[in-house]
Amino acid sequence: MSTRYFSDKQEKHIAKVTGGKVQSNSGGTKFGGGDVHTDKFFIEAKTPTEEKQSFSIKRDWLTKVKEQAFEQGKERWALAFTFDPDKQENFYVISENEFLEYLVYKEMKV
Repeated sequence: MSTRYFSDKQEKHIAKVTGGKVQSNSGGTKFGGGDVHTDKFFIEAKTPTEEKQSFSIKRDWLTKVKEQAFEQGKERWALAFTFDPDKQENFYVISENEFLEYLVYKEMKV
């Protein structure tokens, strides 16, 4: 199966669980991008075409997602990735500031 098949599957899943919308042709435009958009989040999704034991995150991906989030007027960004395209388990890379906000929120939910 093609890379696009696995990407579409991942993007649709992320959109479903986040209440977001898949950005059509996200990789095909110079501006815009982002695979899934919510009201506040800009999410870039990365998936392999077969199960992997490791997944490298490229600095360029993070730089690009931050820049595109700003261009799109989104308050937040995240990079989603999975180790196995057949399982719907994604992991999200966020900034330290974003994580600290999350930590405060979760710690207060006692």
